[in-house]
Amino acid sequence: MIHKFSQNGVNIVIDVYSGAVHMLDDTAYEALNYFEIHNEDSIIEILSDKYSRDEIIEALDELKYLKEQGLLFSENPYHNWQKVKEEKSIVKALCLHAAHDCNLRCKYCFASTGDFGHSRGLMSLETAKKAIDFLLANSGSRKNLEVDFFGGEPLMNFDVVKETVKYGRKREKELGKNIRFTLTTNGMLLNDEIMDFVNKNMSNLVLSIDGRQEVNDRVRYRIDGSGTYKHILPLIKAAADSRNQENYYVRGTFTRHNLDFAEDVLHLADLGFKQVSVEPVVASADKDYALRNEDVETICKEYERLAAEFIKRHKEGKGFNFFHFQLELDNGPCISKRLKGCGAGDEYLAITPEGEIFPCHQFVGNDKFLMGNVNDGKLNEDVRGIFKDSNIFNKDKCKECWCKFYCSGGCSANAWMYNSDINIPYKLGCELQKKRVECALVVKAVLCD
Repeated sequence: MIHKFSQNGVNIVIDVYSGAVHMLDDTAYEALNYFEIHNEDSIIEILSDKYSRDEIIEALDELKYLKEQGLLFSENPYHNWQKVKEEKSIVKALCLHAAHDCNLRCKYCFASTGDFGHSRGLMSLETAKKAIDFLLANSGSRKNLEVDFFGGEPLMNFDVVKETVKYGRKREKELGKNIRFTLTTNGMLLNDEIMDFVNKNMSNLVLSIDGRQEVNDRVRYRIDGSGTYKHILPLIKAAADSRNQENYYVRGTFTRHNLDFAEDVLHLADLGFKQVSVEPVVASADKDYALRNEDVETICKEYERLAAEFIKRHKEGKGFNFFHFQLELDNGPCISKRLKGCGAGDEYLAITPEGEIFPCHQFVGNDKFLMGNVNDGKLNEDVRGIFKDSNIFNKDKCKECWCKFYCSGGCSANAWMYNSDINIPYKLGCELQKKRVECALVVKAVLCD
């Protein structure tokens, strides 16, 4: 299986099963259209009005060589790969909901403004410690583990965050483990004390802002309806600078109200942020800000525009990192991760303030997917099995998709939201993911050429 496309004057061909990515000249790129269905003489005749005989023969020789080396039209080596099912399940990461409450009322919040559709509350230190113990007890022989403090707004429960990290450091030493702590925050409560703690203890920091002031304040506002941009901007800028512009992301969401979201990405870059992520909203079709199928073409063109500007700025020495354009081709994810994705519901779990266990933060509040409670340490293996068995070869729409090893079948929560089945991917999300991967490959090809 191959996928070919042209963008920004670059011809890219992906050999899906080998993972090889090729940049081809126009002759070879066009010859590839006929390579598997016509003989050499026929291809020469078909292309003779555009290219010379020698150019066509040289291109065909190049394509033949790539195929012989297993780098073009390679066979699927994973179709009957059973190791995913055979692997013993371990827990590698927790999303620790320190607070089911928030000081904002963001319009598109999937967490129902912080309470996840239930009562508001803060996680107790006792529950947080049990969550750490649960992670350590279920991590098997794995040494490196992750805990992300999430919400709501986790800094509303900062004392528990601090004490949980302290407890985790104590327990990891006892067991020879290493816990990588991260924090996701809207930035409203940041101050010098918190940032000092974060910089000493958090491996990564996610700071929420949507871009331009008018875009941000339309959907990210306080309880009284006032905007947040002017308040958080100096705080999150200071936070990013205090981390030397590394090991953090400013993370935004774009909606139907700002399909020109490249402007928001560039706005954040112009403010001096070097690590930027602006992602599409996921919302039910009845919301006025929800993305629609008719928006896909516009959004894809915007990604292309962003990629062109991204390349230009890097060449000018004014580069920044954009999350969706980061693509590792040399030492990418292991086979299991390529087939299964983030591991939600199996290797990655979310813990509520009451200690309830869910497959991930986006399933929290959906009792159909309640998996247990850290207070007794037991997991519903039936629910876990549904997620463990979910992989790209169990998803009919993924089997013939060229992008499957890049997206690993997409987000299970989004699939459930739109199709009530974690094995039926969210179509609009798939189309945007494919475009992002194409743009990322073009960026890599041009900047590494």
